[in-house]
Amino acid sequence: MPIACRIRRLHLSDFRTYTASEMEVGSALVALVGDNGAGKTNVLEALSLLAQGRGLRRADLADMARRSGDGSFAVAVEAEGGLGPCHLGTGVIAGETGRRNRINREPASSPIAFADHLRIVWLTPDQDGLFRAAAGERRRFLDRLVLAVDPAHAARVSALERALRARNRLLEEFAPDRHWLDAAEHEVAEIAVAVAAARRETVDRLAHLIATGRDEASVFPYPVLTLEGALEERIAAEPASAVEDWYRAELAAGRARDKAAGRTLTGPQASDLAVRHGPKDMPARLCSTGEQKALLIALVLAHARLVTAMTGMAPITLLDEVAAHLDPGRRRALIGALGALGGQVWLTGADPSLTDDLHASADCFAVTPGHIMPIVAS
Repeated sequence: MPIACRIRRLHLSDFRTYTASEMEVGSALVALVGDNGAGKTNVLEALSLLAQGRGLRRADLADMARRSGDGSFAVAVEAEGGLGPCHLGTGVIAGETGRRNRINREPASSPIAFADHLRIVWLTPDQDGLFRAAAGERRRFLDRLVLAVDPAHAARVSALERALRARNRLLEEFAPDRHWLDAAEHEVAEIAVAVAAARRETVDRLAHLIATGRDEASVFPYPVLTLEGALEERIAAEPASAVEDWYRAELAAGRARDKAAGRTLTGPQASDLAVRHGPKDMPARLCSTGEQKALLIALVLAHARLVTAMTGMAPITLLDEVAAHLDPGRRRALIGALGALGGQVWLTGADPSLTDDLHASADCFAVTPGHIMPIVAS
């Protein structure tokens, strides 16, 4: 049986709009209700810092500290996760660079260590335009999907970006040294294949999970996923060593072209995640706004199930304003689907009626600026 990741207690100190707030949670479903700007998303952002990366807003650390504070902040939870009960914390000390992380009150070198205890996935309104956005937004979204099952992926992506910048700088020189370029392209090819292979594996696993469990009658239509890119296509059919050799040759042959463009034009930095509306066999970007939202929800729910299957931990799922534009039928269907995930789900909404659709066992909280209060059922 998978382990259900759950937050039991959350404490915020000088985080965003919260001077000092604490909430106790007992249920698998948590709802935060309040006006726009009250601070609901801030709570989800705080939890997202317990996953690797920059959180669901991808904000700078300085922006997370309370404006009238001294520049420091802390997020701490008591949780149940992959290794049993745990205390996890992260935050910033005023005047220091970066953030400190603690596990069971002992220092942790990086948020990557949190992955042994919790896995966290999320969906925010900023992602609603994903299917019509530039390919770079979908690559970023895909890398977040990969990261939830492979915590080392972020380091590979960062290494690839550094290696590409180094190659581009060499190409800018009037007469770059051929041996230096060969060495740079050897490094680029090695890392690029690792990045592309991780993306390919995640997309293939996710596509298989969706295909084998799809429900033609669901109000959340099943998405069909394809990872587009020459490198990714070769990885599906050839050994990694052969793909590296091919890509190094492509890089060498494309030096003049890439120099003129000011960037490397082929590779995983140029790939795309293509999504289609399965029942309609239509590109997601051509679907209606409501259909795109439903597809995105289906994709994130499927990803949560994939995380469970691959890690043995049912993740914490953070859904910010996810029900805002859903009709009553889809809203009820969403609540039912969330209950089947197995892990804890945190929902936010501005509409007080959000709590009407929730089971009696859900924990509901009213959020006002700087405060979080339990809603006691009448």
